[in-house]
Amino acid sequence: MKRSKAYRAAADRIDDAKLYAPLEAVRLAKETASNKYDATVEVAFRLGVDPRKADQMVRGTVNLPHGTGKTARVLVFANGDKAEAARAAGADFVGSDDLLEKVQGGWLDFDAVVATPDLMGKVGRLGKVLGPRGLMPNPKTGTVTMDVTKAVNDIKGGKIEFRVDKHANLHFIIGKVSFDEKNLVENYAAALEEILRLKPSASKGRYITKATMATTTGPGIPLDANRTRNLTSEEEVQA
Repeated sequence: MKRSKAYRAAADRIDDAKLYAPLEAVRLAKETASNKYDATVEVAFRLGVDPRKADQMVRGTVNLPHGTGKTARVLVFANGDKAEAARAAGADFVGSDDLLEKVQGGWLDFDAVVATPDLMGKVGRLGKVLGPRGLMPNPKTGTVTMDVTKAVNDIKGGKIEFRVDKHANLHFIIGKVSFDEKNLVENYAAALEEILRLKPSASKGRYITKATMATTTGPGIPLDANRTRNLTSEEEVQA
């Protein structure tokens, strides 16, 4: 793939043989990002798990303390009072059979899906559409619930969901390039803490085998995921 001059110039500033402290990686990501738009800052982990085994699946959610920098478009499958509650909470799309049919037809202009338990029998039929995109509601992530108000508020407030893929990779966003560097690091720390908490007991050896930070179209920055304390301190960067 042919890269732009800006990309190559940014890549030249990154030492691939070095593992950057989170604060240092954030600074580098901000400095090497395109100035044409407010890019998203993303992190990718390679985990030492076997996702084919149910007891080694890593999936969860975390509320980023400083949000994601974007307002998620939330679809809620609900009827009656719960539908009204979802609308009052700010859900972008609310309905049942009408929306089910629309999604089944290929409409996917939303970022998260919430459903009340009574509709999961119907929503489950959308598995082939929603599942591959990580949008299927799940009780473990709080998206199958009667408390649709809380679910919508959490997602709108910066809640992200992550799930290891079949290659043992896990991706999540920590905000936008325009964020203060401390806020980006604190968002990263919150996600890292939850991912470490979810380490499967069946996973042996090193848990996070590789970590990379990057902006939407920027080069990857090797990240030292072993650093888990005092991530916003200058001393760590100097270490």
